[in-house]
Amino acid sequence: MDRNSAGISSQYTRSDNCYNRPDGHPTSPSRRVQYRHGPVRQRDNSLRTTPGRNEFYHSCAARPSQYLLRRSVNHAQDFNALIKREIMAGLVSKSNRSGHHYDGRDHGLYASSIKKYTSASKRSLNRAEQSQLILLLQNFTATPSWNWLSLTTTLHSLTSAGVFTPHKPMDERVTRTQAAILSTLLEAIIFKCNQKPQTRDIDPQGVANLLWAMAKLVDNGQERTPELNKAVAALMPHVNAQKDQFIPQHIANLLWAMTKLVDNGQGWTPGLKEAVAVLLPHVNTHKANFKPQGIANLLWAMAKLADNGQERTPEFKAAVAVLLPHINAKKDQFNAQGIANLLWAMAKLVDIGPQWTPGFNETVAVLLPHVNAQKAHFTPQEIANLLWAMAKLVDNG
Repeated sequence: MDRNSAGISSQYTRSDNCYNRPDGHPTSPSRRVQYRHGPVRQRDNSLRTTPGRNEFYHSCAARPSQYLLRRSVNHAQDFNALIKREIMAGLVSKSNRSGHHYDGRDHGLYASSIKKYTSASKRSLNRAEQSQLILLLQNFTATPSWNWLSLTTTLHSLTSAGVFTPHKPMDERVTRTQAAILSTLLEAIIFKCNQKPQTRDIDPQGVANLLWAMAKLVDNGQERTPELNKAVAALMPHVNAQKDQFIPQHIANLLWAMTKLVDNGQGWTPGLKEAVAVLLPHVNTHKANFKPQGIANLLWAMAKLADNGQERTPEFKAAVAVLLPHINAKKDQFNAQGIANLLWAMAKLVDIGPQWTPGFNETVAVLLPHVNAQKAHFTPQEIANLLWAMAKLVDNG
């Protein structure tokens, strides 16, 4: 099987890539900055044939972020509320009026409102919605004066909502505006990351969410532009600097994101190698605190990293080994997709070198009955992945 022919799908990056948990409580209560934005929901589309991709502005208009929170969802009305021209006029006016003192807060809240709409709809923007929205956003411009929270919220929210997802065919004006918005955001992020001394508001959650968003951009078909490559490179030192502050959710998301970037053509730069190396020991440190989704993401990432040339260092082997008992302990909590991804990852790891161990044997044995239990819930792609995994496991003894 081709190395890109199995892996984790977009559904497995959903709830663990957000500023708030699905229950609305912050993921880290000790954080100084309180993130006010709701959880990310990635679109629930059918798996692709390549599953590894697996206070507002001050005006008299209704504030979309509050409007969407306080009423039952009527998708047509809610989307129409987002594309009123007075919204963009208010944002541009606020930005122009405040000049270099404008911190991007209102833009971030508007981006968060778009994400809330797609979360309530349980899907990303469709092509028609994306076109209408992007043409409204022609003057949506990020600047170096924006604070870290506004930048991270805006890129993360717009990416998760599908604002930057390429559709075919696409209107040329939509493509140009999409590229321009993304360019200004990436340039501002690069500027913020490279400031000396380092900006104090750069936080671990923002770093994790930005790298997730950049990986998702590429995975959704966006071109790996020089700006995007520079933004990824600018974030790597902050992964290293904040390594002791990442919670288990961040660690799983970061390793998933860096794996996705590598799997989609990102070179093994010294910065990326170092970031992976500093995160691997933290898998062991936090081993008891990963949720089933995080465990599946991590094991998939380990398999893909090894498949893309990651050296099987003692830290790498230890990270794989410490996850296995937790798969066994949480075996009843994995859904069909998790089971398919775990068995694919284990088959891939065995296929590329690590020896069969009692831990591997036990974990495979624990997962197999759940294939039968979940048989009605596997997608065609997951069935194909499972059959490949079974064949490889048998092939390797």
